[in-house]
Amino acid sequence: MADVNLTTTSPPELPAEPPTSSHPPPPPPPQNQETPSSPPPPPQNQETTFPPPPTTTTTATTTATIADVIEHPEKPTSTDPTTTTKTPEPMPSFKEESNQIKDLSPSQQKSLQDFKTLIQDSLTNTKDFAFLQKQNEPISELSIWGIPILQDDRTDVVLLKFLRARDFKVKDSFTMLKDTLQWRETFDIESLLEQDFGDDLEKVVFNHGFDKEGHPICYNVYGEFQNKDLYEKTFSDDEKRLRFLRWRIQFLERSIRKLDFRSGGVNTIFQVNDLKNAPGPAKRELRVATQQALQLLQDNYPEFVAKQVFINAPWWYLAFYTMISPFMTQRTKSKFVFASTARTPETLFKYVSPEHVPIQYGGLSVDYCDCNPEFTIDDPASVVTVRPSTKQTVEIIVNEKCVFVWELRVVGWEVSYSAEYVPNNESHYTIIIQKAKKMTPTDEPVISHSFKISELGKILLTVDNPTSKKKTLLYRFKVNPLSE
Repeated sequence: MADVNLTTTSPPELPAEPPTSSHPPPPPPPQNQETPSSPPPPPQNQETTFPPPPTTTTTATTTATIADVIEHPEKPTSTDPTTTTKTPEPMPSFKEESNQIKDLSPSQQKSLQDFKTLIQDSLTNTKDFAFLQKQNEPISELSIWGIPILQDDRTDVVLLKFLRARDFKVKDSFTMLKDTLQWRETFDIESLLEQDFGDDLEKVVFNHGFDKEGHPICYNVYGEFQNKDLYEKTFSDDEKRLRFLRWRIQFLERSIRKLDFRSGGVNTIFQVNDLKNAPGPAKRELRVATQQALQLLQDNYPEFVAKQVFINAPWWYLAFYTMISPFMTQRTKSKFVFASTARTPETLFKYVSPEHVPIQYGGLSVDYCDCNPEFTIDDPASVVTVRPSTKQTVEIIVNEKCVFVWELRVVGWEVSYSAEYVPNNESHYTIIIQKAKKMTPTDEPVISHSFKISELGKILLTVDNPTSKKKTLLYRFKVNPLSE
């Protein structure tokens, strides 16, 4: 077993403050907002696209918390007009609606029941769903995303998505459902699921980990299209753009079928849109493909996004968002979060535990590879804020003989790191595990150590931050049995 104490030493003029612990495709433009020179703006309302820490005792001697970190980037200080676009102000947080019948209002419950009745009547008459008939045979069932409508207890959650997309207007919701089913038949979704598109785009859009509420996280990485060969291969003509569109729909369909459509289940996706090195508004081919994807996703995939986080947003993207945001609903805007490069890790950590955040975005996750066999996405990490010109020590009390293993990173480094073991027996010497070493941004992002403990004592992990910026320290540890 191990207990943790966190201590901070500060210069006299800096008061101590408590550390923080934390446990827990492409972005399309809004409808009808595209102009010939506009970049792909954020999505509209019908968007597309877990574990506690080790048992610890924490003594806080240092006041700002990770929860205090704002979601939007710092305002630029340059006088260049292209870099002084005002960052969108964060909207009041959007609380995802419940899909449990007991939480619906009486009028919403009635709309849901009327929707079911209308579907059942249409199945009986077959007129509205004639496009699903095979050789004039009766339509046995309606099915979408692998869920048979009216024959499965997940029906309510599916139908509520269409109702919410149309403000609980039953006839409008029915029209949307019918049009979606017809589009799926024409697009041949079931065959699309089995098609092999290769792995050229696997770094452009990928799923990785879950947020603190259990939503799967989808990353959309625009900078990959700076690769001219990939850009040409993906967007250079109509045929290639259609292939990209079908790949993106396939990716979304496969992701949706992993969601939980039972009442109270997680049936939306957390989107992270990385705009670093994103092709600018002059890239017409990407803009056209994005617009095509947006239209299909808005029309046929209602209410599938829990949050849209935009990181590394360039000035022109923020400028465009500022221009079109007055035309968005408060509910839509409340799902948007913007973060500068410097703010990316803190912003993500507000919603996602660091063990679920990929290393390239400041976290600890290495995507289920063998790079680090000691730790996985299921091993929780702690987050500590290290104040400027402050030395932070994590003290871990070890109460058994063991092999103690830990993993640590400071986002961006520019600090010194040391580790030592102090035996309880005062007559025994302190053991230096890692001499104080200045870590630079070019060093390995995550460092790992192990130490064989044959007598009880404590591990001290020390980070000395000489800079004028606060730093984010991540760490986690394991106690493995000591083999005889």
